[in-house]
Amino acid sequence: MFHKTKNMFIAGLSALIIISSPALAITPSPQMIEQFKQLPKSEQQRIAKQYGIDPSVLAGGQQAAQISNPEVVSQRNTEKDNSEKDNADAEKDIANAKKKTDDFDFTDDNQKGELKRFGYDMFAGEPSTFAPVTDVPVPSDYKVGPGDTIKVQLFGKDNKEYTLNINRDGTIQFPELGPISVNGLSFSELREQLQQRIKQQMIGIESNISMGELRSIRIFVAGDAYKSGSYTVSSLSTITQALFVAGGVNEIGSLRNIQVKRSGKLVGTFDMYDLLLRGDASGDIGLRSGDVVFIPSVGGLVSVTGEVRRPAIYELKTGETVADIVKMAAGVTQAAYSKSTSIERYNANGLKTIVNVDLTTNKGAQVKAKAGDVVRVKNASLQYEDAVTIVGAVVRPGKYQWQAGQKVSHLLSSIWGDLSANVDLDYALVVRETNKYGDINVFQFALGKAINEPQSDQNLLLQPRDKVIVFNFNDKTLNRYELNKLIQTRIKKISSLRGEALVSNDTFESGFNSLNTSLDNRYRSSIAGVAITGSVEEKDDVVKNEVEKMLTNLFEDRDLIKLSHSMRRSELLYPILNRLSLQLKVSQGVSIVAIGGKVRHPGVYPLTQNAHVAELLIAAGGLSEGAYVERAELTRAKDTDELADITHTNVNINGVLLGMPEDNISLQSRDMLTVLTTPEWQERKVIEIRGEVKFPGTYNIRRGERLSDVLTRAGGFTDFAFPSAAVFVRDSIKNQEQLEIKKLADQLRRDIATRGVSKDGTVVNYADAQLMLTDLENIKAVGRLVVDLNAISLGIPEADIQLENSDILYVPTVKQTVSVMGEVQHQATHRFKDGLTLDNYLDMSGGPRERADDDRTYIIKADGSVMLPVASLWFSGNATLSPGDTIVVPLDTEYKDNLTLWTQITTIIYNSAIALATISTL
Repeated sequence: MFHKTKNMFIAGLSALIIISSPALAITPSPQMIEQFKQLPKSEQQRIAKQYGIDPSVLAGGQQAAQISNPEVVSQRNTEKDNSEKDNADAEKDIANAKKKTDDFDFTDDNQKGELKRFGYDMFAGEPSTFAPVTDVPVPSDYKVGPGDTIKVQLFGKDNKEYTLNINRDGTIQFPELGPISVNGLSFSELREQLQQRIKQQMIGIESNISMGELRSIRIFVAGDAYKSGSYTVSSLSTITQALFVAGGVNEIGSLRNIQVKRSGKLVGTFDMYDLLLRGDASGDIGLRSGDVVFIPSVGGLVSVTGEVRRPAIYELKTGETVADIVKMAAGVTQAAYSKSTSIERYNANGLKTIVNVDLTTNKGAQVKAKAGDVVRVKNASLQYEDAVTIVGAVVRPGKYQWQAGQKVSHLLSSIWGDLSANVDLDYALVVRETNKYGDINVFQFALGKAINEPQSDQNLLLQPRDKVIVFNFNDKTLNRYELNKLIQTRIKKISSLRGEALVSNDTFESGFNSLNTSLDNRYRSSIAGVAITGSVEEKDDVVKNEVEKMLTNLFEDRDLIKLSHSMRRSELLYPILNRLSLQLKVSQGVSIVAIGGKVRHPGVYPLTQNAHVAELLIAAGGLSEGAYVERAELTRAKDTDELADITHTNVNINGVLLGMPEDNISLQSRDMLTVLTTPEWQERKVIEIRGEVKFPGTYNIRRGERLSDVLTRAGGFTDFAFPSAAVFVRDSIKNQEQLEIKKLADQLRRDIATRGVSKDGTVVNYADAQLMLTDLENIKAVGRLVVDLNAISLGIPEADIQLENSDILYVPTVKQTVSVMGEVQHQATHRFKDGLTLDNYLDMSGGPRERADDDRTYIIKADGSVMLPVASLWFSGNATLSPGDTIVVPLDTEYKDNLTLWTQITTIIYNSAIALATISTL
């Protein structure tokens, strides 16, 4: 009996191995498991080792312990297998099929990416081993067959349990009842038949019958499956489960015509779209052993893109319409304009054509779709039909509903509640479209009067699509953090593609300044015939172009509208000026005027309806301090038949402000008003005196005032003053010195790179040169002007100087020291002793170093002047010095004939250090 059982088990196992795919795990039948259990343990281990089988599988332990769906699909390999690469014919077929679907541009208009085939993401994995599912309820119509296990529980007079296997002949061996044929019966029929026989032949006994372990069946997945082949699956498996086991379909497989063939005959088809789009699995029929799941190649493909909820490429069935395809794409979005749907398709001549379809009509919805069509559902317009836009210095900028009879005061009813604290109540604009081409007229009004006096003519009646622009009074106090953050975010997206850093601290301002320069040049070159020189340096126009795009679309950019309260006057005017320039008419000219001179906001402005000089002055924020109100100049260009004539007209600004009609001249296109400065006018100028004067402090000065005058006003010097060491600092000199320092640093940098810096060779002095370059680049210019206060005090006119704004005079206390700096053994400051010479002070500092150029030793006098040996015949080693002097011993070098480059550098450094030391003591 042992040998018979062993031989039967090995024969069945060998047959199973032969018909199984090498890549799949062996799934033994219930009969084999029962035969394996009857073998001795040693024989079980030998057979399992010989055939490479897990003993726990044959022992049935795995099925008893695991009652969950196994993972049968893993991530697909994006690279083709070597076997697929070697199959050239298969690759050619796939390429040809893909070419048919790629004839049109299957891209998504919304996401700007390539469209994907609908439903194929469901099979994104790759099949691995498959184990039968054991935890699925058995339906009542399940057909039992050989390999299934029936569990019978008897209770009543006797309590027993039986596990009965259906044999190959379709019978079960029921103890006490004998063999019972169940072949071809459904589970419900089997249960009813067994219960009836038990009730008739076993008196006093009731029964409960259920299914035990189910048999495994072998099916074939053929056609355009991802992994075609033979698979062992559960007897409860359906078409979809078979597809998952095989990894789904390949690139050219169909999802809508999956066929099941049994004994060579078609027994059912399944449309996967029914399951994916409608949740209908009625066509997902159960499989039987030997069934073939055949996947034909894909039929016609239609691409749906644009304003649909699920843009994708869909498989087409015969008779389906455009409306059916759009329905597959989950319908149109709320932003769709279904009346303007287009279909791209090939005609009989092989050329692309466009078919317009109105999906809102029955006729358009019934248009038949064809293979290769590209259905594009267009988006609706972003324009608002009945809306009023408010931007600028308001609390709640944005778009508002327009109503008949609506005025400015209806939208902005409160100065405190609706307007910013920095609002300009005298100047606001309404931009109104005059025709369907987008041409505009501009109306100017006083916002404060419109709100406070609703019955006045300043409370303009609004029309649909009007834009109301409210300006800030002072542009310098605006908080532009969020505005710069917005533009930087947009610029970074561009710079990330370019790999460059294009943002700065105030990106919006820098971009607009560049844009505004080109704007002024473009407009002012035509305003009043005045030629404006200069141009924008086109190093990198990315920031400027982005700012220009944002400002041009200001009234449609929600983010920019929200932040428009932090925009300057010129920035809010830019889209208006840009539009006016585009609607330029030859007969009328561009409707733009300009104002310059003594006004708060000089620049270019739109020519508003019925504008006069008074309106232009209000637009520019009014007059600034120092404006000459008796006369301004209005420049006007008049085009004659042959050439342009420029005229200049005097305007009495005082009369304009007083409302004199004869002075308030009407403006024309390209007029330019220049507000002059009051004669002899000067801005407030001051000079500061610090140190040893009787009344130090800040003094206002008039034009032409001299230093001696201010010293007299300051009460003169104190008893402790040291006028010979005074430091006089001037901003204009400081700027010039800083420029010279930069030039000197550039020259030194070039010399270091090209040749040696001393007669000792480049290797020796390179480190010293680099150190000197670093010191030079870090030094800050002082702007010291040498003055002789002693001579000024004596009333010598040649020594006196005319003052400038922001001049500073430092008068130190009496000094009793002499400093020694440079190439000496010990740099130090020594107490001044009358009679000591230059050589004496050098000896007190240890004498010159080896590399010192002691022949060119010079003295920086207390007043800042420099005494050189070649410039002063009296200068010698025995010459005496004065208190506050500084002796400088330079480095030995040969750059120029007399005064070397290094001498210049050390002179600047030491002189600046001495001046700063004097200032710091005050």
